[in-house]
Amino acid sequence: MEARRLMLEGCEIYLAHVIDAEKVNLTLKEIPVVRDFSEVFPDDLPGLPPHREVDFTIETLPGVAPISISPYRMAPVELQELKKQIEELLEKGFIRPSTSPWGAPVLFGKKKDGSMRLCVDYRQLNRVTVKNKYPLPRIDDLLDQLKGLQHFQRSI
Repeated sequence: MEARRLMLEGCEIYLAHVIDAEKVNLTLKEIPVVRDFSEVFPDDLPGLPPHREVDFTIETLPGVAPISISPYRMAPVELQELKKQIEELLEKGFIRPSTSPWGAPVLFGKKKDGSMRLCVDYRQLNRVTVKNKYPLPRIDDLLDQLKGLQHFQRSI
């Protein structure tokens, strides 16, 4: 594979993964964001949130093998920025190392201020994902339905 060859040649390679997360019990003081903004958070939480009836999963089409795409080529400046952003996300506890067989390449999009936004290309995963039976409505479609009306009533 291309990624293995590049790695053996000594290139730095980063690959984003969809992971199966295990529950990790951390105290509030162990979470970097909570520690940095301690004045916003209570000293302790009263308890765990109630268990939800539906656990989050991404359902894929039957018989689909895990997808792992080779990383996109990046300029040295982009590789430095990628390393910096990944280290920052790891440090804050927003991401963690993974051994998942699923993987998606990352790329950068330029923000208005000139900085780079890290983006993950999930198009291959999206192609094998079972679509929701009732997708969320688009806000512009909802507003079009109200066009010309003067009185609105909310029904539950």
